[in-house]
Amino acid sequence: MQLLQESSTNRTFLLTTLCQGFILFINLGRELTTLEIRDALTPYLESLLEEHGRTLVDVVENFPDPPVKDKPVTQVSPPDSAVDSKKLKAVSRVSETGPAGKLRPQVLYLMELGMDLEKIKVIIRRFPSFAYYSLEGKIKPVVEFLLELGVPKSDIPIILSKRPQLCGISLSENLIPTMTFLETLGVDKKQWAKVIYRFPALLTYSRQKVKTTLDFLYEMGVSSENVGKILTRCPNIISYSVEDKLRPTAKYFCSLGVDVAVLLLRCPQTFGLSIEANLKPVTEFFLDKGYTVEEVGIMTSRYGALYTFSLVDNLIPKWDFFLTMDYSKSELVKFPQYFGYSLEERIKPRVAVVKDSGVKLLLNQILSLSSRDFEKALKKKIEKQLTDQV
Repeated sequence: MQLLQESSTNRTFLLTTLCQGFILFINLGRELTTLEIRDALTPYLESLLEEHGRTLVDVVENFPDPPVKDKPVTQVSPPDSAVDSKKLKAVSRVSETGPAGKLRPQVLYLMELGMDLEKIKVIIRRFPSFAYYSLEGKIKPVVEFLLELGVPKSDIPIILSKRPQLCGISLSENLIPTMTFLETLGVDKKQWAKVIYRFPALLTYSRQKVKTTLDFLYEMGVSSENVGKILTRCPNIISYSVEDKLRPTAKYFCSLGVDVAVLLLRCPQTFGLSIEANLKPVTEFFLDKGYTVEEVGIMTSRYGALYTFSLVDNLIPKWDFFLTMDYSKSELVKFPQYFGYSLEERIKPRVAVVKDSGVKLLLNQILSLSSRDFEKALKKKIEKQLTDQV
């Protein structure tokens, strides 16, 4: 009975994982070709076979029924060479030279874009199907499309390294319609080059996945206008799980009194951080310094990027220096942006100038003003002090 339960659990897990992998390649609900289905499922089948061995075979052989009850359920992983063989074959394909001693046209084209052979091999080891994409039918059309969008040629190797699957998706039936759909949500069409560079995987997600994230944003109070700004600024927010990442993070910030909709707009990257490893340590740091939960919430609302800084490399050194500046702790509640300025290049030099002048400026005036305005504010303060003395 226990074996049957375990088998049923494995079966459900495997089928769910396969569906998750497969849906990444469906954007418009159209019927896929056999080759597209193969290319989409192969990486997931290989990884599942490597991890679950015979269990995967049993699920497929017995579908839609559970595996045979009396059949022992064992985790027999295939030899590593079975998986490695496909990768080696794919890598060998891009390393082969023709009768004229030249590499394949796809490889030569990628090298002209700035990729060296080793970088191409790295991509192939991670995504073997890329070795079989045709130059004229898949790779070149996508690259030329990216260039037309304004993507610098130097960025193409980085984009393809991040998401080689882009070249396996139809331009007319998937990529362009997906971009049009995202533009209707407010993604700035003039910013596509930057958006794709930041997160090329955005164009490979299904509409259902995008909709799930959108529903969450609307639920949090984000306006339709601001949704587009968030997707433009932080497209990788689509990759975050709503239930495992976004919602728990929103709940955490709500407990601090933070306006989640405002935080999502100002610093959506914060929602990609770990609550335990990133958020809680920063909160505890400020609480240990004597700030209340309410004050931490105010600081976060005023400067969402506060949690994106390293405790050791940023917050602690700047806090230690702040203690030498003769300001009350409430000054940081008013101006938490202090932690966003360079300690050596901005904070220390300007604080030294103010100290030498014998006057005192608000932290905001010292750091946020341009060099010219800072000099004016300082001069005005010095003149006022002299006038008051007279």
